[in-house]
Amino acid sequence: MVVQHNMQAANANRMLNVTTGQQAKSTEKLSSGYRINRAADDAAGLTISEKMRKQIKGLDRASTNAEDGVSAVQTAEGALTEVHSMLQRMNELATQASNGTNSQSDRSAIQDEISQLTTEIDRVAETTKFNEIYLLKGDKSGATETDTVAAHDAGLAGKLGESADGKTTFTADALKVGSNVKIAGTEYKIVGSAKDTDYTDAKTYNDGNKTDGDKIIRGDKTYTYDAGATKWKDEAGNSQNNFTAVAGDTLIDKATGKTTTVMGDGQEAHTASTMDDVKAKIKDVAANDQVKINGHAYTVGTTTKADGSAYTADDIAALVKEGDLVDDGTNKLFVMPAAAKNENEISLNDAYAKMADELGKASSIGTDKAATVKNNGDGTFEITQGTVNVKKSLSFSLHVGADADMTNKINVDIETMNAAGLGIKGLDVKDDSGVAATYAIDAIADAVAKVSSQRSSLGAVQNRLEHTIANVDNVVENTTSAESRIRDTDMASEMVNYSKNNILAQAGQSMLAQANQSNQGVLSLLQ
Repeated sequence: MVVQHNMQAANANRMLNVTTGQQAKSTEKLSSGYRINRAADDAAGLTISEKMRKQIKGLDRASTNAEDGVSAVQTAEGALTEVHSMLQRMNELATQASNGTNSQSDRSAIQDEISQLTTEIDRVAETTKFNEIYLLKGDKSGATETDTVAAHDAGLAGKLGESADGKTTFTADALKVGSNVKIAGTEYKIVGSAKDTDYTDAKTYNDGNKTDGDKIIRGDKTYTYDAGATKWKDEAGNSQNNFTAVAGDTLIDKATGKTTTVMGDGQEAHTASTMDDVKAKIKDVAANDQVKINGHAYTVGTTTKADGSAYTADDIAALVKEGDLVDDGTNKLFVMPAAAKNENEISLNDAYAKMADELGKASSIGTDKAATVKNNGDGTFEITQGTVNVKKSLSFSLHVGADADMTNKINVDIETMNAAGLGIKGLDVKDDSGVAATYAIDAIADAVAKVSSQRSSLGAVQNRLEHTIANVDNVVENTTSAESRIRDTDMASEMVNYSKNNILAQAGQSMLAQANQSNQGVLSLLQ
């Protein structure tokens, strides 16, 4: 027997300490609800859990970011709803102003309302904001850019091409002498011109005046001269054998863009002259000299009329009509048609000039720098689009992910939605003819389309954000579930451990007491 070392008591004490430590840990887990309260509880589990917590916290914030984005987008889109309403009213007013029953005072009243609506569109663009960010007035830094304003066809019959590099081509429906054309609401008849250079003789032209790229318009077809092949080609590129200019054709010179009309029968070169000039020359013809009108010969003082009397020079001059070929023995003359019998009769060249002017007016609405129009002389017009200075688009990004990855950015772009950005700045419908109001309808239509496009873009972003929010929330839920399995205490299982350790602690205390009593036997030896 020994008294210095009571191994039974030491062993019982050691086991009691172990049980007490485990009981303390169980108490900590049950009271905190966490299985891992310090790294020692589960070093690997703690690392995984904290990584998951980072993702969960980031995604929670990302979901909120996306919801804030939806709110901003809805704010902008709601404001544009009112801009749409105002544009629709402006379209109604422009259509009303286009009607010929309006007086000047009526159009002035209409203009007053259009001006107020234009000002309100500017005010909405200037003041709509979300969290102190102005949404519709462009780039926050105030940076500007020059935008082109869409070209318009001024209501002319023809086709407006696609815009490219700030230029648009308008191709008018084919015109020729005798055609009718409506320009700026007025209908004109195409007639011959009094300019000498507006006419040419077919024979002279066919004998060598044609150059590469020249065009002949005959009816509704156009033919182009290919000097390399010495052939005329139709619009499909097919060569036309034995093709020559004939009376009534319209010629377009490639080099100058000049439009001319083939005169007479094309058999001989005739100088284009006015009716008065031709008659004056015939009246100067002496007795017994001959005058030919369209090949029919009259001899002054010899050729007799139906009543048997001889033709005088004045009598022969009286026979001349527009379009006749006259040979007075000295000059071969073509009697040009009068330039215009009334204000609604114009030459082909003048018609093209008027069309170019109206295309310029219609395409310059809402511009700082007006559109310019190049008249090619063949019914095609090159429109250099007008421009307007506006602020650059507002652009901001919504961060909708937990990581520093650019793919977690959703960009929102909102163009400047004021009157200048919509192409309706300075819209004027109060002219006395209603033509300006008619042209304004196209400009307003473009503005409506631009607002529609922007609203559609914002709606698409909102739908995307709602899908993003749903996805992020799903990831958060499932990641939280996984992190809970790692970090949270299984209360039922831990209660089993706690109960076990509680019993073991009581048993240990009892055994320690028993072990301490074992040394009492030494006293009996000392008695």
